[in-house]
Amino acid sequence: MVDAPLNIVVLAAGQGKRMCSQKSKVLHEIAGRSMLAHVLASARSLLPNKLIVVHGFDGDRVKAEISEDDVIWVEQRERLGTGHAVLQAVPYLEGGITLILYGDVPFISGRTLKNLVQLCDGDQMSLLTAIINDPAGYGRIVRGFDGKVSQIVEHKDANAQILEIKEVNTGFMAIPTCRLKEWLGKLNCNNSQGEYYLTDIIAMASQSGLGIGTMHPSDLIEITGVNDKVQLAQLEREYQEKNAFALMESGVQLADPNRIDVRGTLVCGKDVYIDVNCVFEGEVRLGDGVRVGPFNLIKDATILDNTRIEPHCHLVKCFIGKDAVVGPYARLRPNTQIEDSVRIGNFVEVKASHIGLGSKVNHLSYIGDAEIGEGVNVGAGTVTCNYDGVNKHKTVIQDKAFIGSGTMLVAPVQVGSGATVGAGSTITDSVEAGDLAIARSRQINIAHWESPFARKKQ
Repeated sequence: MVDAPLNIVVLAAGQGKRMCSQKSKVLHEIAGRSMLAHVLASARSLLPNKLIVVHGFDGDRVKAEISEDDVIWVEQRERLGTGHAVLQAVPYLEGGITLILYGDVPFISGRTLKNLVQLCDGDQMSLLTAIINDPAGYGRIVRGFDGKVSQIVEHKDANAQILEIKEVNTGFMAIPTCRLKEWLGKLNCNNSQGEYYLTDIIAMASQSGLGIGTMHPSDLIEITGVNDKVQLAQLEREYQEKNAFALMESGVQLADPNRIDVRGTLVCGKDVYIDVNCVFEGEVRLGDGVRVGPFNLIKDATILDNTRIEPHCHLVKCFIGKDAVVGPYARLRPNTQIEDSVRIGNFVEVKASHIGLGSKVNHLSYIGDAEIGEGVNVGAGTVTCNYDGVNKHKTVIQDKAFIGSGTMLVAPVQVGSGATVGAGSTITDSVEAGDLAIARSRQINIAHWESPFARKKQ
């Protein structure tokens, strides 16, 4: 993204005591993934030469949950401030530019970071600042009479005059690596916190004559950090509200923009309608005219035009064609492919199966590891018995077959085209095309049967 080699250092060592949790603050999830994962995704969009994460509290779990092999992990054993944290990464920094990010500020965008890096060169560093009406807690940007940045003063070290300043430090900065290494070695902890502030290098840059370029983020949500679970929930809702309004501006009709959660990417065609309390995770695509009823969870799925998802469905890693109806209370598990005009009804579970054009599985059935052709009718209570305790086996039902209610299909087994299976059958052998298969025990009626319950009452 930039001409000079780029190092990115992500500070993620803090415990976050106000989270009242046994796990690191940066592992708490927002919009479907950890805060640190959000930050790393934005960092990777810049294609850095080095991606370094400074970890500390709960470091083993942090490394385990962020398993990508492009990350260089550096431990900050003593938490002595942001300057001390960046100092731990110095042995891994190569020339060019170093960009500083924060693992608890999840929604910084790749576009903003790219602009920040491009503002930095051999003659100036760059700093992301913001104008905030209530800047309490933020370090203040102090400028000289010429309008240039002269220093950053942390809130706890600021006097009354400096506290009036509305321009604040976001913490994000890009610095020529050679200058960063030089200044980190000069930091001291002579402040109210007894910590090594990274922000102290701003005064060093000013005094050395290095320019300090500044820019603002396009939206304040980009620089909003999280310190406790109240802030986590507030930021989640702010993010979801922005998502909801973006969807509506693109033409999606939401029954209630306050009751939708997008935890990934949701791409919609025209005239899509989404009812209340739906959750979308991963990568979800909805075609033109799709209607999603209330209380659905849809993850990593593609749903084509004019399909209707009835309430209370759970759809994961599946494909659904056009003009289909799914639900209510249906579950589609990974590797399921539903073709056009298929009907999947209430309390039906489908796993790793392909269901052909116009087929119906209307109620109370389990279809697993199956290949179902076109125009098939699967009756209520049908089960493909796909697991023998060790291995999974396949069931094949060819075009226009009819499977009666309460049928057990013991895989591996095949039902031929146009064949019929009588209700209540247990099918263990293949059924030829056009045949009728009935596999039931002979019914025995015992006259004048007296149940144990009746005897007990006597």
